[in-house]
Amino acid sequence: MKAYVYIENDIFFTATAFGKSGTFTGELVFNTSLTGYQEIISDPSYAGQFIVFSMPEIGIVGTNDDDNESNEVFASGIIIRNLNHNFSNFRAKNSLDEYLKKHGKIGICDVNTRFLVKLIRNEGNLRAIVSTELSSKEELKEALSKAPKMDNYNFVAEVSTKKPYTHKQGVWNNAKQGYNEAKKGVKKLAVIDYGVKKNILNELVEVGFEVEVFPFDIKAEELIKLFKEGKIHGVFLSNGPGEPKILKNEIMQIKKLAEAKIPILGICLGHQLLSNAFGYETYKMKFGQHGANHPVINLENKIVEITAQNHNYNVPEELCEVAIITHRNLFGDNVEGVRYKNYPIISVQHHPESSSGPHESKYIFKEFMNLM
Repeated sequence: MKAYVYIENDIFFTATAFGKSGTFTGELVFNTSLTGYQEIISDPSYAGQFIVFSMPEIGIVGTNDDDNESNEVFASGIIIRNLNHNFSNFRAKNSLDEYLKKHGKIGICDVNTRFLVKLIRNEGNLRAIVSTELSSKEELKEALSKAPKMDNYNFVAEVSTKKPYTHKQGVWNNAKQGYNEAKKGVKKLAVIDYGVKKNILNELVEVGFEVEVFPFDIKAEELIKLFKEGKIHGVFLSNGPGEPKILKNEIMQIKKLAEAKIPILGICLGHQLLSNAFGYETYKMKFGQHGANHPVINLENKIVEITAQNHNYNVPEELCEVAIITHRNLFGDNVEGVRYKNYPIISVQHHPESSSGPHESKYIFKEFMNLM
C-alpha cells in the first residue's frame, strides 16, 4: 500500500504504508532510542506527532500485552527505514503492523530516515501529513493547512483519564515474568494525569506510594482539602503532550497547590507547568530531545546519568531565581532538574522511570518519598 507524504517546507515523497490506512497529520520529531519502540509509540506525550525512528530496523521484537505505556496510541503515526514483519521474542504476541492496525494509527517504511532526522535537526519540528487516500501534493498541502497545530491545541484533554482510579501495579519482575503487586503504601499520592505513562505509576507504587490518579482538570481546592484531611500526602504532576503555556487553568491550579505547601514532584510536562506556575515561562526548543541515551549531570553529586527524554519545550535559566538547579542536560546544557527554594517541590525534565531507557534516574521517586 502506497503512502503520500507532504512536509510543510514543501517536500513531497511516497513511501510504503502499514498499520491503518487513512490521512494523518502531525509534527515530525525524531527519536534516537535503539530499543523500546512499543513503549515509545504508546507514550501519550507523543500525541499529535509523527515519530521518526533513527534506529533503521523496527519491528524486530514484535509487540506484547505488557509493554504499553497507555491503553491507546495517541501519536499520529511512525516513520521508519525498514519494517521487520518476521519478529522474534519470547514475549511477543503480534507484529508491529498488527499493533498499529489495532490502535488505528499509520506507519510508513522504506523511508530515508537519516535524511528526515537531519532535516528536523536543521529546520526544527516541521508539520507533515501522511495519507493513503490523498495522492496530490496540492491536496495534501491544503489538508495540512487546516490541521491543528501543536502550539495551540490542548492534547492533554484528549489523553488524560476521564475519571479517577487507583493504580495498584508495581514494576515488571523478570524472574516471574509479571508485574509486582502493590504493598501497603506508607504515603498516599494524588497523580494529576496530563498523559501519564503506566510505568511511572508502577515506579511510584514500587517505592511505597498508594496511588490515586485524577483527571487533568482536577481542582486544586479538592486536593488541598484531601491534603488537610490527611487523605493524601503529596501530588505528582505527570508527563504529557503539547505546549505547556496554553494550559492556563492547569497552571493556576498548580500555583494554588504550591502556595498550600503540598509536597510536589513534577516530571516532563509537570516540570514545565511548575515553572510557568512560578511565573517563568517555558520556551520551545528547535527540535526537542527524544531518546533513551541523553546524558544528564546531577550537579549535587557530580554523577552523570544516562536518561530517557521526550520533550519539545523547556524551562528558562531564570528559574534559578526561585529554584536550585539540580540537573543539567549535557547535550545542550539546558536545565534538567530543580528543587524549589522554600517549597517542598522537586521536578525533572527527563523520564526517570526508564521505560524505555536506562535505570539510572529512578532514585528520583525515593527522593520524593524522603522529601515528604
